Amino acid sequence: MQRLLLLMLCLWLASGLQRVPLRRHKSLRKILRDRRQLSDFWKAHKLDMIQYTEDCSVFQEANEPLINYLDMEYFGQISIGTPPQNFTVVFDTGSSNLWVPSIYCVSPACAEHARFHPSNSSTYNEVGTPFSIQYGTGSLTGIIGSDQVTVEGITVVNQQFAESVSEPGNAFVDAEFDGILGLAYPSLAVDGVTPVFDNMMAQNLVEMPIFSVYMSRNPESSAGGELLFGGFDPSHFTGTLSWVPVTKQGYWQIQLDNIQVSGSVAFCAEGCQAIVDTGTSLITGPPSDIKQIQNAIGATPVDGEYAVECNNLNIMPEITFTINGIPYTLSAQAYTLMEYSDGMAFCTSGFQGLDIQPPAGPLWILGDVFIRQFYAVFDRGNNRVGLAPAVP
Repeated sequence: MQRLLLLMLCLWLASGLQRVPLRRHKSLRKILRDRRQLSDFWKAHKLDMIQYTEDCSVFQEANEPLINYLDMEYFGQISIGTPPQNFTVVFDTGSSNLWVPSIYCVSPACAEHARFHPSNSSTYNEVGTPFSIQYGTGSLTGIIGSDQVTVEGITVVNQQFAESVSEPGNAFVDAEFDGILGLAYPSLAVDGVTPVFDNMMAQNLVEMPIFSVYMSRNPESSAGGELLFGGFDPSHFTGTLSWVPVTKQGYWQIQLDNIQVSGSVAFCAEGCQAIVDTGTSLITGPPSDIKQIQNAIGATPVDGEYAVECNNLNIMPEITFTINGIPYTLSAQAYTLMEYSDGMAFCTSGFQGLDIQPPAGPLWILGDVFIRQFYAVFDRGNNRVGLAPAVP
């Protein structure tokens, strides 16, 4: 009887979900490497990839720690306005605003992407509040507007969003996405804008105040996974969900018990803070700790990134994040990125150093490298994150 009730609950949770397909694109890093332009990219952006950011990361003052667009691969579709204008966005649990390029933006990055035309939408209302985010490679500025936003059949009315009119240099020119849809808590929202998911809840558009993320591990498939609004889907994970409370309602921030390398506690022995972030491709941590991890796994600097020998994956150490008493173990195959260029395999470390200063930091960020292995459920009703081993 208990098993029957559990099965009925699982079916109910899955039946009312609003499914947003995530498409997996070739990363900008791979595109640039194939073009033999990766070193030129580092030099053009004047970034010290090895010592601190180690990737093309952009930082938002006081709000969003980074958006690692160089390795970003998972995108979804939304539309804004009437009739709908379509955009490819990153669904980002590390920020809270929705922004897309404006038709009035003249930056090179905007010319390469879909742009919102307010006069073409009969449901658009101008708010006019200035919007600005400061990034490491420049500033993104624009204004706030309001319109209906549709995400796979869910239409949110009177949603405020930012229309960018100036984007940072050439930073987003080659990015595969047009904008970002933030899924973090309202306290992170620039200009106090109500986030999209909060409006979904307020307008009774989801059955439960929950969304969940599944990311495919198959780099050869364009089917990248699913974002589900309104609950979670047990077919995407094995076993049962383990819940961990949110420690601070801004990011989806949780407590790490410790971090082990080859079964021995190596970092975070007294506990530390981490965020579960779909908008960060890799796993990041304090630069001094990450440097030790790179040494432990045998990663060496090559052309502005940390590379490992693909033939050594079977002998490289496991790395375990213990969260609320539960071990989440990553094999070398899980925490490395394997790509092929000119028929040759090239493996890079899935870790990067990132120095997030107080009061927001220090923080570890469990990005896509972690979420690919562990299905993630974000529960606003109970302010907790659920994790379980993801199906391959």
